[in-house]
Amino acid sequence: MANMEIAEQESSVVMMMTSPLPSLPSNEHLVFHERIGSLIKLSNNRRTAERRRPLDEFNNGVIMTNRPISDDQLFEIRLDRLVDKWSGSIEVGLTTHNPGNLDFPATMTNIRSGTIMMSGCGILTNGKGTRREYGEYNLDELMEGDRIGMIRKSNGCLHYYINGVDQGVASTETPKTAWAVVDLYGMAVKVTILDCLRPQTQPESVRGQRANNIIRQFRDTIFADELEDEQQRDRLTFHSNCANHCALTNGHMTAFRPNPLEDFNFGIAMTNRCLRANETFRVRLDSTVDKWSGSLEIGVTEHPPQDFEFPCTMTNMRSGTWMLSGSGIMHNGNPLNEDFASESQQFQQPDKLSKLKVGDVIGVTRREDGTLHFSLNDRELAIEAGNVPENVYGVIDIYGQASQASIVNDVDVCRNSHHVSSEDELRFHRRHGRNACISNGGRTAIRPNARGEFNDAILMSNRPLKDNELFEVMIENMVDRWSGSIEAGLTTIKPEDIEFPSTMTDIDFQTWMLSGSAIMQDGFTIKNTYTCDLDKLSLNSRIGMVRSVEGNLHFYINGEDMGVACYNIPQNVYAVIDLYGQCAQVSITSGGHVHMAVADHLHHGSAAHEARPRPTTNESLTQTPDSTNHRFSQRCGVNIALKNNASSAERTKSFNHGLVFSADPLKSGEMFEVRVERLASQWSGSLAIGLTSMISDNTAVDHLPSSASANDFNDFTSRPSSKTIWMVCDCQVKKNAGIICENYAPSLQRLQVGNLVGVKRGVDNTMHIYLNGRDLGVAACDIPKNVFAVIDVYGMVEAITVTSSPLKDMVSQLLEYSTPSHVIRSTSTESLQGDDHDNDNDKREGDKDTSVKSFIFHESHGKNIKLFNAGLTAQRMASYNEAIVFSNRHLQSNSVFQVKIDRLNENWSSSLMIGVVECCLVDVDQLPISAIDVTKKVCCILQADSVYYSGVKVKDYFGANMDTLAVGDVVGVSLDEDRQLHVYINGCDKGVAAKDVPPHCFAIIDLYGQCDQVTILTDEALSMPKTDSSFNSCEVSSKVECSDYREKVDSEDGMKEKMYESPLNDISRESSKCDYQSACERFKSLLGLPEAYFDSTHNRCYCEACYKLRGDELYYKRGDPLKDYAIPIGWCRFALRVHQRARVLNVFERWHVAFHGTRVEAVRRILDCGDLLMPGDTALGGFQLRPPVGHFDEKHKPDGFDIQQIFLSPTIKYSGQQVYAHKHEFKDPKTSKLLFGRIAFQVWVKPGSYKIGAQTIGANEQLDLQFDNSELEWSTKERGATILYGLLIKIE
Repeated sequence: MANMEIAEQESSVVMMMTSPLPSLPSNEHLVFHERIGSLIKLSNNRRTAERRRPLDEFNNGVIMTNRPISDDQLFEIRLDRLVDKWSGSIEVGLTTHNPGNLDFPATMTNIRSGTIMMSGCGILTNGKGTRREYGEYNLDELMEGDRIGMIRKSNGCLHYYINGVDQGVASTETPKTAWAVVDLYGMAVKVTILDCLRPQTQPESVRGQRANNIIRQFRDTIFADELEDEQQRDRLTFHSNCANHCALTNGHMTAFRPNPLEDFNFGIAMTNRCLRANETFRVRLDSTVDKWSGSLEIGVTEHPPQDFEFPCTMTNMRSGTWMLSGSGIMHNGNPLNEDFASESQQFQQPDKLSKLKVGDVIGVTRREDGTLHFSLNDRELAIEAGNVPENVYGVIDIYGQASQASIVNDVDVCRNSHHVSSEDELRFHRRHGRNACISNGGRTAIRPNARGEFNDAILMSNRPLKDNELFEVMIENMVDRWSGSIEAGLTTIKPEDIEFPSTMTDIDFQTWMLSGSAIMQDGFTIKNTYTCDLDKLSLNSRIGMVRSVEGNLHFYINGEDMGVACYNIPQNVYAVIDLYGQCAQVSITSGGHVHMAVADHLHHGSAAHEARPRPTTNESLTQTPDSTNHRFSQRCGVNIALKNNASSAERTKSFNHGLVFSADPLKSGEMFEVRVERLASQWSGSLAIGLTSMISDNTAVDHLPSSASANDFNDFTSRPSSKTIWMVCDCQVKKNAGIICENYAPSLQRLQVGNLVGVKRGVDNTMHIYLNGRDLGVAACDIPKNVFAVIDVYGMVEAITVTSSPLKDMVSQLLEYSTPSHVIRSTSTESLQGDDHDNDNDKREGDKDTSVKSFIFHESHGKNIKLFNAGLTAQRMASYNEAIVFSNRHLQSNSVFQVKIDRLNENWSSSLMIGVVECCLVDVDQLPISAIDVTKKVCCILQADSVYYSGVKVKDYFGANMDTLAVGDVVGVSLDEDRQLHVYINGCDKGVAAKDVPPHCFAIIDLYGQCDQVTILTDEALSMPKTDSSFNSCEVSSKVECSDYREKVDSEDGMKEKMYESPLNDISRESSKCDYQSACERFKSLLGLPEAYFDSTHNRCYCEACYKLRGDELYYKRGDPLKDYAIPIGWCRFALRVHQRARVLNVFERWHVAFHGTRVEAVRRILDCGDLLMPGDTALGGFQLRPPVGHFDEKHKPDGFDIQQIFLSPTIKYSGQQVYAHKHEFKDPKTSKLLFGRIAFQVWVKPGSYKIGAQTIGANEQLDLQFDNSELEWSTKERGATILYGLLIKIE
């Protein structure tokens, strides 16, 4: 009886403890499901799971529960065993996939649907990171005995518990039916399910011991500042619980949206405690994106962050909230009274908030009298709110364009006020790899879990390096677990713009890294066996890097210069340190430990820079040519002797073994040229030249083939480890061992002493061979980056000398050419210093060029040209050609060189040509008869409506036609910061004509044909482009206009996102049609379509120039629900008159946009019917529509496929294929050219009326990057489910 009473008492206690929790819908205990990953074995009645062969395999350890977990039910496991071998560890989460039907993946993060996982310290949803830093624990750092639990609450929020401690909301939209899933990954080997109905907090002694272990491990590094400064514990940070699209980093001092280009809201973060009276909550805007409208919003709220259900934006809160946004102060979602509104209009603070820039600091303060004050950059705004209660939390909404913001504490403000020059001090940037931490005021960086993770610890300097400035770090901690060690280098990518990879050598753009002893550029190794090996550095070693004034990258080890690692490094580069492998901690030194040999060339401040003596102009002009020429690599054939500082190569014996390589890879548009110095008539055969991706410094001399035509060359190139070699031998072009072109050029066996032979890698990835400066044409295509010039000094050619220079050294020649002759001849010291001073001023002004009046024509010009009017006017005196003129100096970024057409001669055809050339051709005898014949230098020319690149036509139907210009028209060229060539007609930018144009280009004008006189415009107002009046008129609307008032939450999509390409507000009022649109109109006129079907006010051209001019996005959303569609790039739309039912059904906002390709002969019948036709339909006149050729038909179709449907697609790249939109040959009435035209319709389609399926035309590659091939084809059988909106035409 006593036992029964005790049992009843215990039962009652249990009932009392569990009464707040809801009863479980199933009495079945949670155990692991019998279907498991391939390496899992279960025991303990399926409550314990263990991964077999843990030292050999690290994945295939997925396990799931036997049933879905219930609301408010705790699922908790204990980590029983770890192995110290792999990186990464256990991952836990929920999935909607039934384990009875799931094909278990190697790791659960590979699942792309219905899955939420906690991995490390982040949250992954469907395999994609949604929270970079969640909670206070990292699963990869848990130890044996630690417990991991999770609860899906009845409100749909998912919470994780580590050792019983709630980590906050991980997800707010958790599926109702979901199975718990555990991935025994990496170090995690064994777990056991625990029986718990509520989280059990870890004993204080255990937590204290755990904290002591961590502090003991890093007591001298990451937590040193926090332990020494008690005030840090009370500082304002962001609370760990934040909105769904928000993540925290930098010790909860920084909040950001991980996917700012995909979402614009749910970016709310709150302070970790209430604001005190008169305490200011300051936030700095760190980064923005140029996509949405709206920006950072700040305020206070009475709602505590612990269990707060975050709305999409804080201005939607209807209680206890005051927010300052671009619309003013919002209290509980409503603007304050009219008196306040009038006051705010006087100050215009909403406009200021909508134009926040990176670096701006906004703040909010609650005063003791209950008033709320706002500030911008520490200047108080003339706005306030009253009656704000105590105990309010600071809150920010990282909304719209804002993507990241950081708290600025009073301590930081005071520190900055006492150290005005601290911004110039080199430190680590606040943005870094996910496994890195910054301490010691930005001077120290560590990888805390150095034994568990070996990468994802990239660090960058807080600002670009100055010329000759040393960035140096000291290695303070290393681990003996991994291979590899620290990596260092430079990059032009800003820290704010980079998405940090796992290691910096994965970056394939404008990055130079030293890894071990290998020099890597853009992810490719360009040089091995550098003079130092970073993998051999020990504790307390110092490594530094310098970009010299000449643009060379030097590395320094313990203060000693290791020599030039790379050439042609641009300015404004950031230092990069990768705490990789064994290297776990570094600190920035003062930079004083520099070898004496280079001490005079290094400085660390602007004062030192100004104190350096400035070289005179004469010194730069007397620089020897040998110091700027290309060099041969030290790796060469066994019979080769290099002389004259590796600028000459001589074969010392025999007739072969004479391969030589360029010392560095060629850049795009860079030519490597040699001169034949000596011939030996006793040998047959001659020189061969080409390109190779073989790394010359990594190839042993005795392993090189004897010649480019020998059998061992074929054997050499057929090795698996060999790279590709393209060679021109005699008159043949070879790729490795095979001949790809016969009779390419005159035989190289006819070379004579003094002949020049060169090879060039074009910007279009082609190989060109040059003979005595003449381009022999394209020899090979698809040439990769980082290729070396290779020359076979073979047969009768015994000695050669390099005559070419790297691209960077051409700049000094250009600058020399651009200086008038009287300045060069002058020896006046004052004038030289004055010119140098002006150049310095130009550099300080950046890219903005205000010296437009200094443009004149260069004294070097075509023989038929006469210059007058102080060099501002050029006139062709005879014939119709040989009238090329140049600008007297190179174009600076964003400056526009413009000329006005003074006179036309109707006796000739064609007209003016304009463009840029990389070098002013000083020798008049070298000038070709027309600009499109300039092939030796990089030259981009617009002739008529075609773009030529070094004599090769690369683009047709450009948005401007030079042959249609009239007297008085103004035409100009400009280079932007991205080295893109823009063409201007009468001040209006007609789009990008060419990309990747070399820097320091001169303007080139060809007074050809009808144009025989032009004058340079010196009006300073024309130095920058005018605003095209048609630009704003035809710009795509980014929001839906609403006449009635709607709350912010209702109109949010329309206001925040560039979502709609509005069909009703896209009236094009351009002053003149582009040539491509005119050509499309001529094709349309040949079809004989009645004009009554069309509404020309909504016509729109989507050629490359027009869509860029309008600033269109490539993809938009439309309909209810929203659906993506692609704008039809390369097509021209002729709008159709829309039936009245379209307005009744409100198709403009509710229906989706799609495209339907068709044949030319079906267009009139479709327009006559007023709707799309299905295969088998009979149109007016008895015409029966057949399935398109190449598509499924009755005889050739899968089982169950219905061909009697209307087929659509959200992208014209599918509907415009030959299967649907057949080519139709026609003769252009204006030009008499034979062209091809395609036809398609742009339609609205009713949501829910169509099915989405895979492509059915047999495409093997993805047709549109936005849409998978499995969702390209929409099909519908419903009549009236589509409405025709536009006729699309494409000319080829």
